[in-house]
Amino acid sequence: MKTLLIIDDDETFSYVLARSIKKKGFQAHIANDGDTALSMLGEGALDPPVTHVILDLNLAETNGLQLLPRLLATNPALQVVVLTGYASVATTVDAIKQGAVNYLTKPASVDEIFSAFDGDDDSGRALTNANDKIEDNPLSVQRVEWEYIQRQLVANDHNIAATARALGMHRRTLQRKLQKRPSQS
Repeated sequence: MKTLLIIDDDETFSYVLARSIKKKGFQAHIANDGDTALSMLGEGALDPPVTHVILDLNLAETNGLQLLPRLLATNPALQVVVLTGYASVATTVDAIKQGAVNYLTKPASVDEIFSAFDGDDDSGRALTNANDKIEDNPLSVQRVEWEYIQRQLVANDHNIAATARALGMHRRTLQRKLQKRPSQS
């Protein structure tokens, strides 16, 4: 039996997702922050132990990409799918490089999440074929800017002040730009 851990600071979303997973016959646990997740993954904390993790990219106290290596350090065989409403090519690549098995955008159904764990990209939600989508639908100027900012964030280890300096803009301006997520096209 698969035992999943949902790491998301949105309590309502986590509860609804956990309930849907349980209806499919699997065990699901919820952690609304990184420290709780790490303690739940600790040795002997849950029985049976967690084998799969659904990780939100934007947590209140940390970035999911910063938490990912710490999660895998507790159990290198852990399968992690990053689930986010703020997808970008840069964060997709970074998540996969750090050991995530897949990366999905919200909203995603339970079946799409299970397919992501199985490596089935036919759901259309995974961004592993993002280059194909970009060629078919050229990006807007706002989306290109968003992607560039995301690459700079990754290059600066998600440090807002360092990224703002690298981009030659004020930190607050960068924060405002990050809060405005552009459309996919």
